[in-house]
Amino acid sequence: MSRPTIADVARHAGVSKGLVSFALNGRPGVAPDTRDRILASAAELGWTPSVRARSLSVGRAFACGLVIGRSPDVIAADPFFPAFIAGLEDEFAGAGQVLVLAVATPGRQEAETYRGLAADRRVDGVILTDLRADDDRIALVEALGLAAVTLGVPAGGASPFTSVSVDDGAGIRSAVDHLADLGHADIAHVAGPDEMLHGQHRATAFTAAAAARGIRHRVVTTDFSAADGARATIDLLGASAPPTAIVYSNDSMAVAGLGVAQRRGLSVPRDLSITGFDDTEVGRHVHPAITSVSTDARGWGRAAARALLAAIAGGEPEAQMLPDPRLIVRASTGAHST
Repeated sequence: MSRPTIADVARHAGVSKGLVSFALNGRPGVAPDTRDRILASAAELGWTPSVRARSLSVGRAFACGLVIGRSPDVIAADPFFPAFIAGLEDEFAGAGQVLVLAVATPGRQEAETYRGLAADRRVDGVILTDLRADDDRIALVEALGLAAVTLGVPAGGASPFTSVSVDDGAGIRSAVDHLADLGHADIAHVAGPDEMLHGQHRATAFTAAAAARGIRHRVVTTDFSAADGARATIDLLGASAPPTAIVYSNDSMAVAGLGVAQRRGLSVPRDLSITGFDDTEVGRHVHPAITSVSTDARGWGRAAARALLAAIAGGEPEAQMLPDPRLIVRASTGAHST
């Protein structure tokens, strides 16, 4: 059975196709009773708008892009992105938008992915994640004429796009203060890649918070994967003077670090306290449950989607700050035993 068209709705309602178009798009010039009759006909026939026809009529793709510049293996193990994408879909689905997702290696392949999305207006805008110290994507996306929203504020603060941010440092500072209050005087931070701004921000916040409390501290960078988090933990616990607590930059690495510690015969938290970041479901169900910094990834996705839709509609760029993340204390942290 063929899909009903505007012409079918017009015949059923006894009006012109132009009047149907005006009524279905909420434009003025249609009498209330006529609009009601047209909408009733559309509902009775099961008419739904054609995205392709809608796109051609208004010169828009009704699609938004998300290009993730990380290894597919890291993305698969990182629970942040599924929750974030769910938040995007919460907003885009209600607005008749399609999400176009691409995974690309940072650099030339990533740039070509953005160019491909911009070609023939395949998307109306994009969301930029994992901002970097020298991020040429900002200038590239602006030159391509795409609307955009950045997760976080670009280095230097100058950007033509709206930013949607959370203060990662607030969560890290809370973790350090919590451990210091428990008597820990030697704490390590297993950080993300230092070329990513949020990895830098968390490491900087850790160093400053530890120094303010007079704590011996060290930072180990990783690629955010559980495997690299385990590697970093092995190195830290194998040192001549291992830390008594480790602050991880995500829950995947914290869970991996917990496994490393337990295989070495250490008791968590008696011998080693552990904190994570993002407060993922898996971290709540391991034993002991992980003390973690809670961020609302799905809410962040909803906020980013709303900001991008506003940008596509011609809204002025702005800097949006979401509520600070908070530390959720569970069984993986405890008083330092001398």
